[in-house]
Amino acid sequence: MEYLGSCLCKGIKFKVIGDFESFYLCHCRYCRKDTGSAHAANLFSTTAKLEWIKTETEIKTYQPHKSNHVKAFCTNCGSALPNLQMDGKLLVVPAGCLDTNLEKRPDAHIFISNKASWDDSLEEINKFGHLPE
Repeated sequence: MEYLGSCLCKGIKFKVIGDFESFYLCHCRYCRKDTGSAHAANLFSTTAKLEWIKTETEIKTYQPHKSNHVKAFCTNCGSALPNLQMDGKLLVVPAGCLDTNLEKRPDAHIFISNKASWDDSLEEINKFGHLPE
């Protein structure tokens, strides 16, 4: 497979060639903080290759002290971007930065012991196709 992705400002574009072994919705405190949401949606691969197509803006990575958590992001728009971890052995791709349609469904919710107190029975909340009036 080949997947294309970009940041919000389109200053960074990339290609992932290969398959993802897993897709997790992570509720750990780091993922909740760096997404500002209930969880991160990350794809993982030990075999896929990452190719940067366009890097007009700078890519920065951040790793909290004494953690295995790594976040890569565009310094212009702040969008989460792919990054290599474990000395380049693991590719982590935020699912939301992909522009290509993703057929793979999440495999599991992880670190649910850290999930937000308001993250319960969300499927029961009203749904709108646009901003409600």
